[in-house]
Amino acid sequence: MGILIKIKRFLFNPIIRVSYLSKLGFYDNMPTEKYLKMLYKVRTGEELDLDFPRSYNEKLQWLKVNYYDPEYAKMADKYLAKKYVAEKIGEEYIIPTLGVWESPDEIDFDALPDKFVLKCTHNSGTGMTICTDKSSLDIKKVKKELKKGLGEVYWLRSREWSYKGIKPRIICEKYMVDESGKELKDYKIFCFNGVPRLIQVDFNRFVRHTRNIYTPDWELMDAEIKFPSDKNVTIPKPVCLDKLLELASVLSAGMPHVRTDFYIINDKIYFGELTFFHGGGFEKFTPKSLEMQLGDWLILPEKKQAQ
Repeated sequence: MGILIKIKRFLFNPIIRVSYLSKLGFYDNMPTEKYLKMLYKVRTGEELDLDFPRSYNEKLQWLKVNYYDPEYAKMADKYLAKKYVAEKIGEEYIIPTLGVWESPDEIDFDALPDKFVLKCTHNSGTGMTICTDKSSLDIKKVKKELKKGLGEVYWLRSREWSYKGIKPRIICEKYMVDESGKELKDYKIFCFNGVPRLIQVDFNRFVRHTRNIYTPDWELMDAEIKFPSDKNVTIPKPVCLDKLLELASVLSAGMPHVRTDFYIINDKIYFGELTFFHGGGFEKFTPKSLEMQLGDWLILPEKKQAQ
């Protein structure tokens, strides 16, 4: 992309401009409430009402400002969450961990299997590597990306404080695929005070990211959340659906809201992660009424500020 095009996009696309400046730390010292109101307007085109929030996205922003629970950092940490979840529902639902390090220079790549997954414990995306053939892996590039990921102050980008107290580390997990032989469909269950209300299934993430939305009874909804749905793709009702919902209920009990993510391989359930602020609270819901329905389900708790 030419430099003039980049400059034009920076000047005339507020989402790109704010994202770029945010990564540079331009807004790091801006008060959270002021920053979120600015970011919400840029990302959604709507004004953020923190006094009388109604929609799901608005209420997620309210929780960022008004509800702090230090235990959430443990549940959002990609390494510690495994221990937390194993204690709650059992070790058999945990994807095997192959190693954890504080620096990519500590990783003995020769000791790793031919296939594996590397990611940082405190962020989402940056530094992640899915290796399916170690012989063709550019280790130097992987280390560079991991160092970049470790240096990212991820929580500041959208003020998701659940990531704030996480120690930046690198975790390596066993590489796993589902019946497709090429990916893991991601079953994301939106839970409110321990009640599963909605299931989002992500697939084709690295080709054409697609999301189908289902009710807890596995009825395909005519709805989209940021990414397109595909009604022509039939995702069979999981044999283990009842167990999946039961586990989601256990993990979300006592919390105003959390998204519990799982994978299913040969009818066996594996834990993915716990997410407290889906999409940072900025994703577009189609129809808008779905976002309002989730907002009705999210009953805001009493304020709990950081000590």
